[in-house]
Amino acid sequence: MINGRLTRQVSFLLECDRLKQVQRRTLLTDGRRYENAAEHSWHIALMAMLLSEYAADADFDLLTVLQMLLVHDLVEIDAGDTYAYDEVGRQDQAQREQRAADRLFGLLPDDQARRLREIWDAFQAKDSAEARLAHALDRFQPVLHNYCTRGRTWQENGIRHHQVHERAASIRQGAPELGVYIEDLLNAAVRKGFLNP
Repeated sequence: MINGRLTRQVSFLLECDRLKQVQRRTLLTDGRRYENAAEHSWHIALMAMLLSEYAADADFDLLTVLQMLLVHDLVEIDAGDTYAYDEVGRQDQAQREQRAADRLFGLLPDDQARRLREIWDAFQAKDSAEARLAHALDRFQPVLHNYCTRGRTWQENGIRHHQVHERAASIRQGAPELGVYIEDLLNAAVRKGFLNP
């Protein structure tokens, strides 16, 4: 006898495997290739485990942060990755991602579909301690990678300091000390010629 619930769960998990095919515009720290969205999600979940002590809010649930980081980019399976500095692509990003969330989470049994959608919506809203920390880490990681690769993708895309500074500002909201760390990296990146002033 086939278990319909299990079938839906496996179907969702198999669909999620496609996140490994979504290429981001962030290089691995060794600069050999671009990372995929699944690698990004794993990396920032690991960062949450190690760097959660720097959270702005003392009262938060680390498991919820980890869940947010593991599901926040699943919508890219349908919506694709929108480059952080792509003003045109960002115009309809929210609509594309909402449609993707409807379809993807809809593959799950109703209770799990609701739960994962609630987690994803909370991440998008950025109004909880967990979401602020998750967003801080989501912004922290690409800056760190860009610095480690001597600003290669910043240079390739003509990105300037003020653009990265503006995007990284939310790091301070979720993890002030990580925000200071990134500001120091950005200033060093300008001094070293990795990032245009």
